[in-house]
Amino acid sequence: MSKHNCYAITSRESPQLVENLVDAHLPNLRICVTSRPETDIKTLLEPLSFRSVSLHDERGQMEDIEKYIKSVVNKDQRNRKWKTEDKQLVIDALTERADGM
Repeated sequence: MSKHNCYAITSRESPQLVENLVDAHLPNLRICVTSRPETDIKTLLEPLSFRSVSLHDERGQMEDIEKYIKSVVNKDQRNRKWKTEDKQLVIDALTERADGM
């Protein structure tokens, strides 16, 4: 029988938890990290990186973020009177600052 546990932790808790997991040398350990690429977390995960997949710089991810932001900006009743240029400025700024998240 296999056990699967999922935990949501804060960025403050992350480094200590990851360090404890690395030190435990667990043979079947699988970690999925969803975050911006934080240096301290990346450094702690390097010993475990048998296989690493980063979506941070993937173009498709950025396109999805932009599509979502566009839909929110264009659907919001309060933004209906905005000029098209102003909407695009907001969309561009939010997409850039999303930083892949």
